[in-house]
Amino acid sequence: MLSSLQSEKKRRELNEKLIKYTLILAAAISILTTFGILFSILFEAIEFFQLRSFWYFLTGTIWSPGVANSQFGALPIFAGTFVITIIALLVAIPIGLGSAIYMSEYASPKLRDYLKPILEILAGIPTVVYGFFAAITVAPLVVKAAAFFGLEATFNSALASGIVMGIMIIPLISSLSDDVIRAVPDSQRKAAFALGMTHGETIKNIVIPSAMPGIISASLLALSRALGETMIVVMAAGLRPNFSWNPLEDMTTVTVTIVNSLVGDFEFNSPETLSAFALGLVLFIVTLILNMISLSLIRKFKEKYKVNTLW
Repeated sequence: MLSSLQSEKKRRELNEKLIKYTLILAAAISILTTFGILFSILFEAIEFFQLRSFWYFLTGTIWSPGVANSQFGALPIFAGTFVITIIALLVAIPIGLGSAIYMSEYASPKLRDYLKPILEILAGIPTVVYGFFAAITVAPLVVKAAAFFGLEATFNSALASGIVMGIMIIPLISSLSDDVIRAVPDSQRKAAFALGMTHGETIKNIVIPSAMPGIISASLLALSRALGETMIVVMAAGLRPNFSWNPLEDMTTVTVTIVNSLVGDFEFNSPETLSAFALGLVLFIVTLILNMISLSLIRKFKEKYKVNTLW
């Protein structure tokens, strides 16, 4: 009897160690993969900067690879990425957060069961379909609306691309924000009602601040999705590096330029091809900085939430 208990104990300890080391291996693979991606980009980017000026790459306004006296000023590409991404977030965050608040706070359970799957259908639509929608439907509407106000817009405009990209990332913000808002304890809502707050005041002063870390995470995920989008930009905003802050003009993004650099007929060690890795490194660093900022904001809101719950 004693020996069987000891063998059972050893078997359970062995299973615990096996689970522990399996999880450590999974975590190590994730971390090593990240570093592998970084170093694979870094070495090729360093080789590019040995051929071309690093400072001009960051501040130059002319991107003309594949020609005599080619120049690699990436500022027009960064500007296009920034403009299109900001437009997408301005579309997605208000609509996504508003729909999440409605579904979690106002909609009946039966209505919510219908609305949420319908909204999440947007997440399953291929990006090439969004590209067709942007090029065929949204772009002409943007041109007509601009003409109505006496402005001139091209059919390949950053505004059309940003609007459709924003529509594409609405489900990311809406679904995740809905989950975190519903996770706020109902006791806090009842306490707010007991203090005389209206439903709207409760949402504004209690629910949203409590769910803010999750909302920030959802917005960051949507931002990363927008930064990595290619097909919509190709079909709706064009391929021309254009240093302009006017959303009615055509412009391109970092990811589209990376694709163009890698699919060309240039040698792998040519500046035209290596420029893709330099752009990828910048995109990696920007994403890392955004992650650090978001973690700082999440920590700030969590600390504020903890202080508020003590009173």
